[in-house]
Amino acid sequence: MANILPLLLMFVLFYFLLIRPQQKKQKAIAKMQSELQKGDKIVTIGGLHGTIDAIDESTVVITTGDNTRLTYDIHAVREVKNEM
Repeated sequence: MANILPLLLMFVLFYFLLIRPQQKKQKAIAKMQSELQKGDKIVTIGGLHGTIDAIDESTVVITTGDNTRLTYDIHAVREVKNEM
């Protein structure tokens, strides 16, 4: 029993310090991506800033500052910006 207790304690520590925060972050990102709407100002994982022009279940069309329309996978959206 004394040999198992340190391993169990280490697993619990890893869960609360590594696994659980990552799961919460993934849920928050999935929620943000499911709530995207036309007109939202966004930043992609590649650093592209733009405004959502069209959206469907798997892609998003982003309009940039010079009115260029680019199509991205919806999972490429990193964050929604309130100001731009």
